[in-house]
Parts: sequence; C-alpha cells; structure tokens
Amino acid sequence: MSESRKVSSRQRRNKRLILFIGIIVLLAGLPVLAYQIPSIRTRLDWRVETARVFLSSLVKPIKEVPTSVSSPPETLPILSTTNADPFTPVISPTVPSTLAATDPSIPPASTSVTPTPAPLSVKVILASPSFEGQDWNNCGPVSLSMYLNFYGWDGDQYDISDEVKPLRADRNVNVDELASYVYKNIAWLKAVYRVDGDIRLLRSLINSGFPVMVEETAYMEKPFWANDDLWAGHYLLLTGYDDELQSFTTQDSLVGPDRKISYIQLDTNWQAFNRVYLLLYPPERENEVISILGDDWNVDQNRKNALLRAQQETTAQPDNVFSWFNLGSNLVYFERYTEAAQAFDRARTLDMPQRMLRYQFSPFLAYFHSGRTEDLLTLADYALTVTPNSEEALLWKGWALYRSNSTLEAIQSFQKALEYNPNYTDAQYAIQFVQGQ
Repeated sequence: MSESRKVSSRQRRNKRLILFIGIIVLLAGLPVLAYQIPSIRTRLDWRVETARVFLSSLVKPIKEVPTSVSSPPETLPILSTTNADPFTPVISPTVPSTLAATDPSIPPASTSVTPTPAPLSVKVILASPSFEGQDWNNCGPVSLSMYLNFYGWDGDQYDISDEVKPLRADRNVNVDELASYVYKNIAWLKAVYRVDGDIRLLRSLINSGFPVMVEETAYMEKPFWANDDLWAGHYLLLTGYDDELQSFTTQDSLVGPDRKISYIQLDTNWQAFNRVYLLLYPPERENEVISILGDDWNVDQNRKNALLRAQQETTAQPDNVFSWFNLGSNLVYFERYTEAAQAFDRARTLDMPQRMLRYQFSPFLAYFHSGRTEDLLTLADYALTVTPNSEEALLWKGWALYRSNSTLEAIQSFQKALEYNPNYTDAQYAIQFVQGQ
C-alpha cells in the first residue's frame, strides 16, 4: 500500500473517530440542554432532587431524631408557680427583636369572648372552588390559592409561591407566612390562624359558610432515603361536613377534589400540628367569626387553652410524641423555655418523625433560650440532613454557632439561609445583629 493510501485510510479512521466522539458528546449533552427548557425542567426538578437526596443519604444516612445531649428528667414540671399568672409571657432581653415580633396578620388580643354556639346542620357542603393540583412542595400555596378562589380571587398557586417561597425546592411554608400573604396582598379579606381547634369548631365555621384550612399529617408513597419513615406535613382545605358519615369534604391538592376524611382520622392527623387552622373571611363578617371562636379569638387565651389541652393529652397519652411536642410548642409561646425544652426532650425519646423539624421550629427556640446550645446545634444539624435548604434550620444553626463563639461560621449559615430565601427577615436581622457586635 502506498504512503498516500495509508495517510488517506488514517484520515478516514480519524474522521470516523471524531464523528463518533461528536455523537457521544451530543447525546450526553442533549439531556443537559433539554433540562434548560423551563417546561421540561419543571417536570424533572423533583426527580433530580429525589435522586440527589437518596444519593446523599448513602453517604450521610438519615437516622432517627437524636435524643437530648443531657438526659431528660424523670418528672416534668408542668405549671410554674414562680409567677402570679403562669401563662403570662416574660419578655427575655436575649430574644432577637424580629423573632419576637408580632405578625401583622394576627389581630390584637382582646377581652375573652363568650361563644354563642349556633345549632349546626347535619350536613353542609359549600361550593367547591376550581380544583388546582399542587406543584412540587406547594401544598400550602395551592391550598391557599383554592381558598382565595372561593372568595372570587383570580390568581393561582404561583402568585403566592413566588412571594412566600422563591426557591421552588423549599419544602415548607408556615401558616403565618400564608396569613401574611393575605394581609399584604388581599385587602378585601382578613386572615387569622389559631391552634387548638376541634371538630365542632370546624363544623361551626363551615356551617356558617366559612371554609377552613388545616395543616395535618400525610405519608409519602415512596421513600426518599433508606429507612425513610414516610411521615410528612400537608395542608387541606375543608369545604363541607356530614354528621351521618362522620366525615369532612376536603380539597386535597395532592389527591384530588372533594375527598372525604373521617372526623377521627382528621383529628388524629391534625394533632401533629397543634391543631392549627387558617381562617379567611370578609371584614364585615368579623363579628360572626368572633362569636364562633369565642375565647379562642383572644390569641393569648387560645394558647392557654392549647397548653392545658396538651397537658391533659400528655397524661392521657404519655407515649404520644405529638402530645409532648405540642406541650413544648405551647410553653414556648409563653416563653417558659426550660420547661419547653424538657417537653421536647421527652418527645425526642418517642420516635419523633424525621421530617418534624422541617415544619415546626419551637424546639430551636426552647433550646436557644434555655441556654442548651449543644442540643440546638445537634437538632439544627439533623434538620439540615433531612432538609438541606431549610432556611429556618440554617438560621438556628447560625445562632448556635454564634453562641459557640464561631461568629464567622454563624454569619455563613445566616447568609446561606438568605440564599435559599432572600425574603427571610430573621436571617437578615441575624447578620446585622452579629456583625454589629
């Protein structure tokens, strides 16, 4: 074979090799390019995140919620006798100002109101709003969207989520954030939220024409990591009830419209969230709402009622993790942090759900204000293992680091919280506070 033929053959082989490599690179790059298309990215984001969480859990396994660093006492003091009124909040000078601020959506405390129970119909089914299925991690915004639609609002879940959770992967929106959205953006409706609801209250509200939104327990269909306990939080919009069937009609953004749930099942699921509920109503109907809520219209009295109920349930259900967790949360409201921390110690021995600290943050406040920095850091780190983009866990990890004299690391944790939620005023305040020292 002549030299020129050898060169020509070599060139053809090189061209084929280059073409083959080019095809491989193109095929490998197509998914990356396709992922940049918003509609495709929207559908794939949760799958990518699921894979990331699962792979991460192989490196750093997600186990049970750690028990307290210091052993909880054998007996738990419930009511303090150090104050004339054990339910009076005592303002601590160490409370960061933004963390103690009053939410503008909460009406000021007023004198106790004697409820006027109205006779309830056996069955009430309110008009169902247009059903809207939830986007990823969006049950709060979408449930609120359907709730607002009931009153004639023409927005959707993304109008809400774009403001309250700029990061689509943010797993949680608190009830106070949802109430604040209404306060800021919907001038013709009022929003209040309370804890310690019960089945009769829900029926009374619906009977008077008010849908009501609750936060409750749900379970994942598939595990996100090895040993996943599948427990999660979820919002439901209640639009009807039937005493004969002993069930509510709900708008469930994850399952579908007009779904039934029994009174017993709802209360069981609801307990995990201190039986919190969000209520929207036109301002001109406020007197009706006050009459239905009775004493619970007064925010402090509502929490006092919740505290007493939690005490009763820890006695009746001593092995119920949610009874103890609710006790701790209600003690935190009255700034009885040492007792609250002890209640949370007990809850941590009772198989607390792995995702619990994704949704509720009272343990962080209890351990911070009772000076138990090691427990605070332990829980914040655990919460971040479960939910790495939790701005709340990052905030409290930052405060634990600050208390441990790791100021630079604390600021970095606060800044990371702001990366995930640029509107997070508590993190903004924390940076200003720490840098000002």
